[in-house]
Amino acid sequence: MDKDTLAAWALSNGWRMVAGHPSLTKPSSPKEAIVRMVFKATVVNVEVKKPAGKWERVAGAPYGAVEVNPEVGLPRGLGLETIPSISMLMQENKDRTVFERMMGTPKP
Repeated sequence: MDKDTLAAWALSNGWRMVAGHPSLTKPSSPKEAIVRMVFKATVVNVEVKKPAGKWERVAGAPYGAVEVNPEVGLPRGLGLETIPSISMLMQENKDRTVFERMMGTPKP
């Protein structure tokens, strides 16, 4: 996957752009990102926000090592499957986005 394909996948699976990065937000605070993808020139990093507010890189891979995994729904090679509850968080964010569109609520 390349940067654009990975960003498109993220945005279609519940991630939203927060501060220029595809991010997952807290269910209780939809404007605050807690997981984000940071695109570099040759690699993509997944970072998680610690309680103290500092971002910590938990996974990363070159774009060429990230590939589509249709069985699980998460890209293979990026390490997303190692983040606890990532699928649930993605689903909550996706549901919120769909609900906002139905209700006509502007995105944060």
